[in-house]
Order: sequence, then C-alpha cells, then structure tokens
Amino acid sequence: MTQVQLGQPVADFEVPSTGDKTFRLSDHKGKNILIYFYPKDNTPGCTLEGQNFRDDIAFFNDHNTLIVGVSRDSLRKHENFKTKQSFPFDLLSDEDETVCNLFDVIKLKKLYGREYMGIDRSTFLIDTNGVLRNEWRKVKVKQHLDEVKEAILEL
Repeated sequence: MTQVQLGQPVADFEVPSTGDKTFRLSDHKGKNILIYFYPKDNTPGCTLEGQNFRDDIAFFNDHNTLIVGVSRDSLRKHENFKTKQSFPFDLLSDEDETVCNLFDVIKLKKLYGREYMGIDRSTFLIDTNGVLRNEWRKVKVKQHLDEVKEAILEL
C-alpha cells in the first residue's frame, strides 16, 4: 500500500474499532473524515486532544465530518479511554501499524535520552470523495482544533 498524498484518494483500509466494530474507510464515502493519530491513551496531550474534538462535536456533525482517533493501543485500552472521556467518536486500534504506515506517522522519537519508534501526533482530513485534502503533522494540541475547523469550512 502506498502512502497517502495530498490531493489523492486514500487507499481503503480496515481496522478494529471501539464498539466491537470494524472501521472500513470505504464505508464512509459521502462524509468528510477526520483521522487523528495520537501516541497513547490516557496521557495528558492525547486526552486533551480528544477532549477538544469531543467538546466541539456539534460543529463536526453540522459539517458532515466523522472523527476517528487512531493509536497502537489495544481495543480494551481504547474502550476504557473512550468511556472515561465520554468520546462521541470511535477509536481505532492499529496494533500492527498498517494504518500508521499508510499515513506515515511512525517516527523516531527521543525521550530522556532513549530512542524509540512512536506515533507522531498527526491529523488528516479526507473529503466526501475519499481524497486527502489536509494534513497536519507534529500537531500542537492547543491551537489545533481551530486549524481543523477552518479547513473543514473551506471544503
């Protein structure tokens, strides 16, 4: 599977989802899809990012935009995180990194002098025809929501 490119259709994929479902990209044609990748459930930045999307869910619903969050955490961890934070959107479990690799979000990271491969916080906006319209890499959580909403309004 080739990696995503702006202005090009995103290859179909399917991955386990909260709610005992399978998320298949092609099942959501006709909707804008906001896919946000985050490093780990229940960490401060990841929690705040999800809360920002949760707290403005009416905007996304009003603009025909489905939100899904993706990390390498297990479905069990995702279910707990989603319930604890009352997220009104599904979280996708990409333990084998298939979707992470499609969107090229696995990067070398450093923490306290230790190097490891992890998810680089990133968000992607796919239009109603399945075409990648926007991407945000190295996301800073605080101003991110406004940037995303502005891009949705431009679609």
